[in-house]
Amino acid sequence: MNTPLLQLLAIAVVLAAGCATTDEPQDLAPGERPAIHTDEAGLWMLSDKYEQSVISSGRLVNDPDLNEYVTDIVCRIAPLMCSDIRTYIVDTPHFNATMSPNGFMQVWTGLILRADNEAQLAYILGHEVSHFVRRHSVTIWRDYRNKSSVMAYFTLVTALGGGGYSANLAQLLALSSVFAFSRDQEREADDLGLNMMVAAGYDPHEAVRIWQSLEVEREAEDEDEPSIFFATHPSTKERVALLRERASAGPDRIRPPLRNDSEFLALTASNRFKWLRDEVRLRRFDATEVLLKRLLARGDSPAELSYFLGEVYRLSGEEANRRKAVDSYLVAIDTGKAPAETHRSLGLVYRKLGEAEMARRSFQNYLTVATEADDRDMVETYLNDI
Repeated sequence: MNTPLLQLLAIAVVLAAGCATTDEPQDLAPGERPAIHTDEAGLWMLSDKYEQSVISSGRLVNDPDLNEYVTDIVCRIAPLMCSDIRTYIVDTPHFNATMSPNGFMQVWTGLILRADNEAQLAYILGHEVSHFVRRHSVTIWRDYRNKSSVMAYFTLVTALGGGGYSANLAQLLALSSVFAFSRDQEREADDLGLNMMVAAGYDPHEAVRIWQSLEVEREAEDEDEPSIFFATHPSTKERVALLRERASAGPDRIRPPLRNDSEFLALTASNRFKWLRDEVRLRRFDATEVLLKRLLARGDSPAELSYFLGEVYRLSGEEANRRKAVDSYLVAIDTGKAPAETHRSLGLVYRKLGEAEMARRSFQNYLTVATEADDRDMVETYLNDI
């Protein structure tokens, strides 16, 4: 462990011993920072270091238009806290967003990929801002300190001040769980976040719809709680019921919905190929199939999405899926806008099916379209072997 991390651990232990308090923190005021002598100040210091590790991790999405767009939504739903919140889009293919106590918010690309529109993204951002305003992290920190050992502090400080996103899934899970809010805090953040999105003019029913979509994905995985985001949150059925009730309650929640979906779809479309490629690489084939079919149903880029649906079927390794892969690739090709890789993948499937002539034709089409392909030599080897 490096020296700065040891120093942070020492500070954490001192804070644990000397700054105990049971007071419930008041809502954070715009521009407020904790007094330097408090345990909350130490928590912010750790979070500052964690923020720097993420900034230098190489995992930030450097699309200036997308970053500005997401930041603008934060400022629209929480105008008084806008200057206190720093939002980073992190290149990680899981549905998650996190808020640190110092105003550092991460939005993971897997979340943006799954949002159908700006209102759904605004709801998630409002939920995370609510954790910040209500100082939920401080409550967790104090509970953690009062109930845990020095070794637990070591684990927490290592996660906050250590390697950042170097970044296998186990590390991401650890980092995400450092401030795993209680289910009561999640319910409170849902309610305040819903109020924020409604005050900004967004349709609150979109908060219900994004959770319904996620639940369909979760059920397709045939696991109890496979997602990072599901692990510490209320059950989806409970959440959907409560959000639906709150979205429909009272005339104060009824106003013309604000939608800016054309900008949302344009900005996400320019990044989606990489995000989908990362999603497929997770090898969560059943859940990814559900996601891709939902995106296709809403009318997005059939060439790109059909290609990746074919990849899901091909990479699953199941013989029964090979014809499905062929059909999906052909749909992509018929649009006239298929990614070049579609032809190569189609050739690989035909090769598995023993259809030599179709495989040869697909590989030749790939070499014709992808004139500067890095794998040209490998594909030519496939052709020679047929």
